[in-house]
Amino acid sequence: QVPLAESGGGSVQAGGSLRLSCRTSGYPSSSYSVGWFRQFPGKEREGVAAIDSDDGSTIYADSVKGRFTISQDSEHETLYLQMKSLKPEDTAMYYCAAKYGPTNDDMPFWARRRLGYWGQGTQVTVSS
Repeated sequence: QVPLAESGGGSVQAGGSLRLSCRTSGYPSSSYSVGWFRQFPGKEREGVAAIDSDDGSTIYADSVKGRFTISQDSEHETLYLQMKSLKPEDTAMYYCAAKYGPTNDDMPFWARRRLGYWGQGTQVTVSS
């Protein structure tokens, strides 16, 4: 499989925006669910948002609903995470992931088991 590679991380002030990108060519959207996860220092990796392979529906963590938007380009080759109204508590390493099959609306399981394929991560730092 083509390695996943995130980009777009960086430092921003609270209230600002960032857009993360991840190349997902090689992971057909009809077969692979794709998603964004994040990990705080000393904490378990957690789901942020995902697109389900079954129907293209999206799921979000409660903490980012209304602020973050997950999307793919029309050719399903690049996955995005548009982040707005960023807060200091959003500071984390963000990872792109792809796994075969639906999300089953269970991002915690996906994260806990590290299912599928993962990028190396990109750091997002939000200062107050």
